[in-house]
Amino acid sequence: MSMKIESTKILKKMTTEYFQSFFPKEGKRPLTAWCSSIGPSEILTAMGFQVYYPENHGALLGATRTSNDHIPKAHSIGYHPDICSYLSSDIGAYLNGQTPLTKTYGIPEIPKPDLLVYSTNQCREVQDWFGFYEKEFGAKMIGISSPWKLGVMGSEEVTYVKNQLKEMIKTIEDHFKLKLDPQKLKEVVGLSAESSKLWKTFLRKAKSTPAPFSFFDGCIQMAPAVVLRGRADAVEYYKTLNGEVDQYLATNPPSTKPEFRLYWDGMPIWGKLRFFSDLFKENNTTVVGSTYCDSWIFDCLDGDNPLESMAMAYTRIFINRSEEIKEATLKNMYEEYDCDGMIFHDSKTCPYNSNNRFCLPQRLSDKFNIPNLVIDGDLNDLRCFSEEQTVTAVESFLEQLRIDKL
Repeated sequence: MSMKIESTKILKKMTTEYFQSFFPKEGKRPLTAWCSSIGPSEILTAMGFQVYYPENHGALLGATRTSNDHIPKAHSIGYHPDICSYLSSDIGAYLNGQTPLTKTYGIPEIPKPDLLVYSTNQCREVQDWFGFYEKEFGAKMIGISSPWKLGVMGSEEVTYVKNQLKEMIKTIEDHFKLKLDPQKLKEVVGLSAESSKLWKTFLRKAKSTPAPFSFFDGCIQMAPAVVLRGRADAVEYYKTLNGEVDQYLATNPPSTKPEFRLYWDGMPIWGKLRFFSDLFKENNTTVVGSTYCDSWIFDCLDGDNPLESMAMAYTRIFINRSEEIKEATLKNMYEEYDCDGMIFHDSKTCPYNSNNRFCLPQRLSDKFNIPNLVIDGDLNDLRCFSEEQTVTAVESFLEQLRIDKL
């Protein structure tokens, strides 16, 4: 049984204050930059922008199960049903004049951008997504293009991205008549590095048996790692969260061990987090780790070497690596978390984050005897997901694991 994380009350207050800060009750609204979720937000924060993450809004649309109210609107103006449902649900919601941010955080609308900054390291469609809003708001747009599917990372790849970051800084300084303070950038990157380290510490506590929380809890607790990156409040939150988990582990000695421990690869199905959490609990199984939550672990960020470490950190993320690197990473994580099987989510509209499509599950099975199951679904579009088929598939998979243990 997973612990009840009391720190979540603090998290809700923090995220509410974050979103409401875009709409101050007094004074001028802050200079606002939109940034892709694994983009160079530290530069934007250091230059005085309040940073908003459209992918976070996409996830909220999915989690509130409002995506399917808006996806058809984007389709109706020409966006294809097979493209990213974050994109189509977000643009559709904008066109419909609606956002769950109003009900959840009390703000009237999405924050309007002065600047749009995207990186192609995690998703190539984000350029088209941000391009829609560039035209809509007349905001300045800057893109960082990452080398794709990297094996071994060398100095050439790092320098290529670092030079783009330098050019980005110059463009922002010229366009907005601002000046980046190098010391401020070091401070912000240092805070990102610290919160990333604490986030990793939290996630790895699920290696305990039984795990104190699951992947589905991690999807909630990751919010500061995404939207508050580079800020002191993210660091303080993860210190508090880790302290709570440590206290729980110290005062709750291991009881009944779950029958199975699983590892999750790929995106969450945002509108079905509770469904999956309940399904695995009912089957005495815990999903203990994931490539998704690990996406915001940046081991190489260094406040003393901000630009080069950012170029490295944001280029070497799991989703941007070669099949060989992914294979080795999944094998290592499977063993580190002492798992019995692996779940691959084949997200219909998110091919970049669906790692089952080039024989990776088969290779893991053939080379390392790692049992795995592919679940069909989507990050936001619930028309691509069947509860009945998923229950059957999961229960059959667990039964096969049970047989194999005999």
